[in-house]
Amino acid sequence: MTTLGHDRYCDEVARQLDLLRTTLTGADLSVTVATCPDWTLAQLVRHTGSAVRWSERLVATRAEQDIPDEDIPELEGPEDPEGSEGSKADDPVALDAWLARTAELGAATFRAAGADAAVWSWAEDHSAGFWARRMTHELVIHRADAAIAVGVPYEVDPEVAADAIDEWLDLVALAQRTDPDDDAAELKGAGRSIHLHATDAPAGLDAEWLVEFGEDGFTWRRGHAKATVALRGPLTEVLLAFYRRRPLDSGRVEVVGERELLDFWLERASFG
Repeated sequence: MTTLGHDRYCDEVARQLDLLRTTLTGADLSVTVATCPDWTLAQLVRHTGSAVRWSERLVATRAEQDIPDEDIPELEGPEDPEGSEGSKADDPVALDAWLARTAELGAATFRAAGADAAVWSWAEDHSAGFWARRMTHELVIHRADAAIAVGVPYEVDPEVAADAIDEWLDLVALAQRTDPDDDAAELKGAGRSIHLHATDAPAGLDAEWLVEFGEDGFTWRRGHAKATVALRGPLTEVLLAFYRRRPLDSGRVEVVGERELLDFWLERASFG
Protein backbone atom coordinates (compact mmCIF):
# COMPACT_ATOMS: atom_id res chain seq x y z
CA MET A 1 0.00 0.00 0.00
CA THR A 2 1.35 3.42 -0.96
CA THR A 3 2.00 5.60 2.09
CA LEU A 4 2.05 9.37 2.27
CA GLY A 5 5.81 9.78 1.94
CA HIS A 6 8.43 10.53 4.56
CA ASP A 7 8.41 14.31 4.23
CA ARG A 8 4.64 14.36 4.71
CA TYR A 9 4.92 12.29 7.88
CA CYS A 10 7.58 14.64 9.24
CA ASP A 11 5.29 17.58 8.51
CA GLU A 12 2.38 15.80 10.17
CA VAL A 13 4.28 15.10 13.39
CA ALA A 14 4.72 18.84 13.85
CA ARG A 15 1.25 19.66 12.57
CA GLN A 16 -0.59 17.17 14.79
CA LEU A 17 1.26 18.37 17.88
CA ASP A 18 0.44 21.97 17.01
CA LEU A 19 -3.21 21.03 16.56
CA LEU A 20 -3.12 19.24 19.91
CA ARG A 21 -1.81 22.42 21.52
CA THR A 22 -4.72 24.34 20.01
CA THR A 23 -7.17 21.74 21.29
CA LEU A 24 -5.79 22.16 24.81
CA THR A 25 -6.12 25.94 24.89
CA GLY A 26 -8.04 26.85 28.04
CA ALA A 27 -8.79 23.20 28.86
CA ASP A 28 -9.00 21.77 32.38
CA LEU A 29 -6.07 19.35 32.41
CA SER A 30 -7.44 17.47 35.42
CA VAL A 31 -10.50 16.07 33.59
CA THR A 32 -10.67 12.35 32.86
CA VAL A 33 -10.24 11.35 29.21
CA ALA A 34 -13.34 9.30 28.41
CA THR A 35 -11.66 7.32 25.64
CA CYS A 36 -8.61 6.57 27.84
CA PRO A 37 -10.29 6.45 31.26
CA ASP A 38 -7.13 5.65 33.18
CA TRP A 39 -5.71 9.05 32.28
CA THR A 40 -6.42 12.68 32.99
CA LEU A 41 -5.96 15.12 30.13
CA ALA A 42 -2.57 16.11 31.54
CA GLN A 43 -1.47 12.47 31.60
CA LEU A 44 -2.64 12.03 28.01
CA VAL A 45 -0.56 15.05 27.01
CA ARG A 46 2.52 13.73 28.76
CA HIS A 47 2.08 10.26 27.24
CA THR A 48 1.70 11.69 23.75
CA GLY A 49 4.69 13.99 23.98
CA SER A 50 6.85 11.30 25.56
CA ALA A 51 6.09 8.91 22.68
CA VAL A 52 7.53 11.45 20.25
CA ARG A 53 10.51 12.15 22.54
CA TRP A 54 11.25 8.41 22.82
CA SER A 55 11.05 7.73 19.09
CA GLU A 56 13.06 10.88 18.34
CA ARG A 57 15.92 9.59 20.52
CA LEU A 58 15.79 6.21 18.83
CA VAL A 59 16.14 7.86 15.43
CA ALA A 60 18.67 10.49 16.51
CA THR A 61 21.00 7.86 17.97
CA ARG A 62 20.29 5.24 15.29
CA ALA A 63 19.51 2.91 18.16
CA GLU A 64 20.05 -0.81 17.66
CA GLN A 65 17.89 -1.64 20.69
CA ASP A 66 15.45 0.10 22.96
CA ILE A 67 16.95 2.83 25.13
CA PRO A 68 16.40 3.53 28.85
CA ASP A 69 14.02 6.30 29.85
CA GLU A 70 16.78 8.07 31.75
CA ASP A 71 18.70 8.55 28.50
CA ILE A 72 15.89 10.58 26.93
CA PRO A 73 15.95 14.32 27.70
CA GLU A 74 12.63 15.79 28.90
CA LEU A 75 10.92 12.47 28.28
CA GLU A 76 7.94 13.03 30.57
CA GLY A 77 7.65 16.79 30.22
CA PRO A 78 8.05 19.55 32.77
CA GLU A 79 8.13 18.57 36.42
CA ASP A 80 4.91 18.88 38.35
CA PRO A 81 5.66 21.36 41.14
CA GLU A 82 3.65 19.25 43.56
CA GLY A 83 5.20 16.00 42.39
CA SER A 84 1.94 14.40 41.28
CA GLU A 85 1.64 13.90 37.54
CA GLY A 86 -1.87 14.52 36.27
CA SER A 87 -2.90 16.69 39.23
CA LYS A 88 -4.16 20.25 39.07
CA ALA A 89 -0.57 21.32 39.61
CA ASP A 90 0.23 20.56 35.96
CA ASP A 91 1.17 23.90 34.46
CA PRO A 92 -0.58 24.32 31.09
CA VAL A 93 1.93 26.95 29.96
CA ALA A 94 4.88 24.66 30.71
CA LEU A 95 3.20 21.68 29.04
CA ASP A 96 2.41 23.76 25.97
CA ALA A 97 6.01 24.93 25.69
CA TRP A 98 7.23 21.34 26.05
CA LEU A 99 4.88 20.18 23.28
CA ALA A 100 6.12 22.99 21.03
CA ARG A 101 9.75 21.93 21.58
CA THR A 102 8.79 18.30 21.05
CA ALA A 103 7.10 19.09 17.72
CA GLU A 104 10.14 20.95 16.40
CA LEU A 105 12.61 18.34 17.64
CA GLY A 106 10.70 15.30 16.40
CA ALA A 107 10.00 16.61 12.92
CA ALA A 108 13.58 17.86 12.45
CA THR A 109 15.17 14.59 13.59
CA PHE A 110 12.94 12.37 11.47
CA ARG A 111 13.50 14.56 8.41
CA ALA A 112 17.28 14.71 8.83
CA ALA A 113 17.52 10.94 9.21
CA GLY A 114 15.58 10.13 6.05
CA ALA A 115 13.09 7.33 5.69
CA ASP A 116 15.62 4.53 5.19
CA ALA A 117 17.90 5.15 8.17
CA ALA A 118 18.26 1.92 10.18
CA VAL A 119 16.66 2.25 13.62
CA TRP A 120 15.44 -0.30 16.17
CA SER A 121 11.69 -0.75 16.44
CA TRP A 122 9.31 -3.27 17.97
CA ALA A 123 7.84 -3.91 14.52
CA GLU A 124 9.18 -5.69 11.45
CA ASP A 125 10.17 -2.37 9.86
CA HIS A 126 13.38 -1.10 11.47
CA SER A 127 13.65 2.35 9.95
CA ALA A 128 13.24 6.03 10.72
CA GLY A 129 10.38 6.03 8.23
CA PHE A 130 8.46 3.60 10.43
CA TRP A 131 8.75 5.95 13.40
CA ALA A 132 7.69 9.05 11.47
CA ARG A 133 4.57 7.25 10.27
CA ARG A 134 3.85 5.64 13.65
CA MET A 135 4.12 8.96 15.48
CA THR A 136 1.88 10.67 12.93
CA HIS A 137 -0.95 8.30 13.71
CA GLU A 138 -0.20 8.11 17.43
CA LEU A 139 -0.77 11.85 17.45
CA VAL A 140 -3.83 11.74 15.18
CA ILE A 141 -5.63 9.37 17.54
CA HIS A 142 -4.56 10.94 20.82
CA ARG A 143 -5.53 14.36 19.47
CA ALA A 144 -8.98 12.87 18.97
CA ASP A 145 -8.92 11.66 22.58
CA ALA A 146 -8.14 15.19 23.71
CA ALA A 147 -10.79 16.79 21.49
CA ILE A 148 -13.47 14.40 22.77
CA ALA A 149 -12.43 15.08 26.38
CA VAL A 150 -12.50 18.84 25.87
CA GLY A 151 -15.68 18.78 23.78
CA VAL A 152 -14.36 20.55 20.69
CA PRO A 153 -14.71 19.56 17.01
CA TYR A 154 -12.17 17.14 15.60
CA GLU A 155 -11.08 16.99 11.99
CA VAL A 156 -8.23 15.25 10.20
CA ASP A 157 -7.03 15.47 6.61
CA PRO A 158 -8.67 12.71 4.52
CA GLU A 159 -5.37 11.31 3.23
CA VAL A 160 -4.02 11.12 6.77
CA ALA A 161 -7.21 9.52 8.08
CA ALA A 162 -7.15 6.87 5.33
CA ASP A 163 -3.50 6.11 6.00
CA ALA A 164 -4.27 5.80 9.72
CA ILE A 165 -6.77 3.04 8.91
CA ASP A 166 -4.18 1.33 6.68
CA GLU A 167 -1.61 1.46 9.45
CA TRP A 168 -4.04 0.19 12.09
CA LEU A 169 -4.89 -2.82 9.92
CA ASP A 170 -1.19 -3.49 9.40
CA LEU A 171 -0.49 -3.29 13.14
CA VAL A 172 -3.33 -5.63 14.07
CA ALA A 173 -2.10 -8.07 11.41
CA LEU A 174 1.40 -7.79 12.88
CA ALA A 175 0.07 -8.64 16.34
CA GLN A 176 -1.77 -11.62 14.89
CA ARG A 177 1.36 -12.93 13.16
CA THR A 178 3.82 -12.41 15.98
CA ASP A 179 1.97 -12.76 19.30
CA PRO A 180 -0.22 -15.85 19.74
CA ASP A 181 -1.37 -14.50 23.12
CA ASP A 182 -2.72 -11.27 21.67
CA ASP A 183 -6.49 -11.06 21.26
CA ALA A 184 -5.89 -10.39 17.57
CA ALA A 185 -5.03 -14.08 17.18
CA GLU A 186 -8.77 -14.80 17.36
CA LEU A 187 -9.55 -12.72 14.26
CA LYS A 188 -10.05 -15.62 11.88
CA GLY A 189 -12.76 -17.86 10.48
CA ALA A 190 -13.19 -18.26 6.74
CA GLY A 191 -16.24 -16.87 4.97
CA ARG A 192 -16.63 -13.66 6.97
CA SER A 193 -15.65 -10.14 6.02
CA ILE A 194 -15.88 -6.47 7.04
CA HIS A 195 -16.26 -3.54 4.68
CA LEU A 196 -15.33 0.01 5.68
CA HIS A 197 -16.85 2.71 3.50
CA ALA A 198 -16.14 6.42 3.84
CA THR A 199 -19.08 8.29 2.34
CA ASP A 200 -17.38 11.68 2.03
CA ALA A 201 -13.99 10.82 0.51
CA PRO A 202 -12.70 13.45 -1.93
CA ALA A 203 -12.31 12.56 -5.59
CA GLY A 204 -9.27 10.41 -6.23
CA LEU A 205 -9.02 8.98 -2.71
CA ASP A 206 -9.92 5.31 -2.42
CA ALA A 207 -11.45 5.28 1.07
CA GLU A 208 -13.00 1.82 1.18
CA TRP A 209 -11.49 -1.28 2.78
CA LEU A 210 -12.26 -4.99 2.77
CA VAL A 211 -11.11 -7.16 5.67
CA GLU A 212 -11.43 -10.87 4.91
CA PHE A 213 -11.17 -13.60 7.54
CA GLY A 214 -9.41 -16.85 6.72
CA GLU A 215 -8.74 -20.06 8.59
CA ASP A 216 -5.43 -18.77 9.95
CA GLY A 217 -6.05 -15.04 10.17
CA PHE A 218 -7.23 -12.08 8.14
CA THR A 219 -6.10 -10.10 5.13
CA TRP A 220 -7.14 -6.66 3.96
CA ARG A 221 -7.12 -4.47 0.91
CA ARG A 222 -8.57 -1.19 -0.21
CA GLY A 223 -11.61 -1.43 -2.44
CA HIS A 224 -15.36 -1.83 -2.66
CA ALA A 225 -16.94 -5.23 -2.11
CA LYS A 226 -19.99 -6.80 -0.51
CA ALA A 227 -19.19 -8.08 2.99
CA THR A 228 -20.75 -9.75 6.01
CA VAL A 229 -20.96 -6.37 7.70
CA ALA A 230 -20.27 -2.81 6.59
CA LEU A 231 -19.29 0.25 8.60
CA ARG A 232 -20.31 3.40 6.70
CA GLY A 233 -20.02 7.10 7.42
CA PRO A 234 -17.76 10.14 7.09
CA LEU A 235 -14.11 9.12 6.89
CA THR A 236 -13.12 10.71 10.20
CA GLU A 237 -16.02 8.99 11.96
CA VAL A 238 -15.19 5.62 10.39
CA LEU A 239 -11.62 6.07 11.66
CA LEU A 240 -12.77 6.93 15.18
CA ALA A 241 -15.25 4.05 15.33
CA PHE A 242 -12.70 1.59 13.98
CA TYR A 243 -10.19 2.80 16.57
CA ARG A 244 -12.85 2.43 19.29
CA ARG A 245 -12.92 6.16 19.98
CA ARG A 246 -16.64 6.46 19.29
CA PRO A 247 -19.33 3.81 19.86
CA LEU A 248 -21.05 2.25 16.87
CA ASP A 249 -24.37 3.66 18.10
CA SER A 250 -23.11 7.25 18.22
CA GLY A 251 -25.38 8.20 15.32
CA ARG A 252 -22.34 9.29 13.30
CA VAL A 253 -21.83 5.96 11.48
CA GLU A 254 -24.08 3.25 10.08
CA VAL A 255 -23.64 -0.50 10.50
CA VAL A 256 -25.19 -2.66 7.77
CA GLY A 257 -25.26 -6.44 8.12
CA GLU A 258 -24.08 -8.65 10.97
CA ARG A 259 -23.02 -6.19 13.65
CA GLU A 260 -21.86 -9.09 15.84
CA LEU A 261 -18.87 -9.61 13.53
CA LEU A 262 -17.86 -5.94 13.76
CA ASP A 263 -18.19 -6.11 17.56
CA PHE A 264 -16.06 -9.27 17.50
CA TRP A 265 -13.36 -7.39 15.59
CA LEU A 266 -13.47 -4.28 17.78
CA GLU A 267 -13.18 -6.33 20.96
CA ARG A 268 -10.03 -8.10 19.69
CA ALA A 269 -8.24 -5.75 17.31
CA SER A 270 -5.18 -4.53 19.16
CA PHE A 271 -1.42 -4.45 19.13
CA GLY A 272 0.97 -4.39 22.06
